[in-house]
Amino acid sequence: ARSRTVGELLAPTSPFDKKCGRENWTVAFAPDGSYLAWSQGHRIVKLVPWAQCLNNFLLHSTKNGANAGSARLPRQSSESGQKNKPCEHIIDCGDIVWSLAFGSSVPEKQSRCVNIEWHRFKFGQDQLLLATGLNNGRIKIWDVYTGKLLLNLMDHTEVVRDLTFAPDGSLILVSASRDKTLRVWDLKDDGNMMKVLRGHPNWVYGCAFSPDSSILCSVGASKAVFLWDMDKYSMLRKLEGHHNDVVACEFSPDGALLATASYDTRVYVWDPHIGVILREFGHLFPAPTPIFAGGANDRWVRSVCFSHDGLHVASLADDKMVRFWRIDEEYPVQVAPLNNGLCCTFSTDGSVLAAGQDGSVYFWATPRQVCSLQHLCRMAIRRVMPTSHVQNLPIPCKVVEFLCYQI
Repeated sequence: ARSRTVGELLAPTSPFDKKCGRENWTVAFAPDGSYLAWSQGHRIVKLVPWAQCLNNFLLHSTKNGANAGSARLPRQSSESGQKNKPCEHIIDCGDIVWSLAFGSSVPEKQSRCVNIEWHRFKFGQDQLLLATGLNNGRIKIWDVYTGKLLLNLMDHTEVVRDLTFAPDGSLILVSASRDKTLRVWDLKDDGNMMKVLRGHPNWVYGCAFSPDSSILCSVGASKAVFLWDMDKYSMLRKLEGHHNDVVACEFSPDGALLATASYDTRVYVWDPHIGVILREFGHLFPAPTPIFAGGANDRWVRSVCFSHDGLHVASLADDKMVRFWRIDEEYPVQVAPLNNGLCCTFSTDGSVLAAGQDGSVYFWATPRQVCSLQHLCRMAIRRVMPTSHVQNLPIPCKVVEFLCYQI
């Protein structure tokens, strides 16, 4: 089946835009679904109220150029301070933007910092932050509601390729860089760098937190997937099975599964608790043998993401296709065409997939299926139980296999 196009946001074009730096490496939705952010290339990040963006698509049912879209979206002045009314911002980050991440604060969540006597920033519950990872190794933190720069984090020596906030509202930020390290920052401690995670032999391409914020997954220019204990800041285990660089990763909403995308033309779905591959989604048939796994560069998988229902995975590859997979089926359930796609992510409610190209963003309706009561119960159980605990439950073997996503 072919996915239904919802709309698109096209960046303005000019003759110099074809040069290096035009790529849209990252697209992100705010945790509360209020904003969409994407890198337009050449240092610019666009922040758009997502609800108004969707209304534009529904009203006009046409392709939305950035200029036309901007005319219909109200701008917010820096003096207005209307935090309850999302408004558009255009942010100049000063260098090519490689990564974006939204973070929101929970005041009751205690900071891990030692010195709690005085802080420059006190983030409230209504605070929404945007972190941007840049080509020069810096990370800039912006106030989404005002568009103002709050912090400038400087410690990486190479490109900051990916960013992720802990989902627990602690404002712990992890950055992945080409300097072969991951760095942990505490924004409630004015952006203090807490820890450097070393272990990757080459560039680090991506990182993702588990839903309970206890585990961090990181992938890079090696065949291994790294899992880190974020309470002890130590490596838990390496997952080995890919045959080429692993470039993207994401946990399922219940934390029971981990999806990884690689240049070996495959997406693997793992049980991260025991290191077993449960599913393989191939993008080249027949699949390349390991010795040639790096040669099929027209099938390199660029990005992978989990839908909020826990049943669907989206992948984006160099063969000009976006694919939607069910975790219990071997072949895609829907496909969509996209040239030069670089990144993809589901909207907060899972109804739309956004994919970035050369400065523009394209949107498709995602497969809509009512989850079975069995699957909903499985997700509820797996949110609080790792695989080892499930395997020790005094229940029939078939139920254990179902809870462990093995059937």
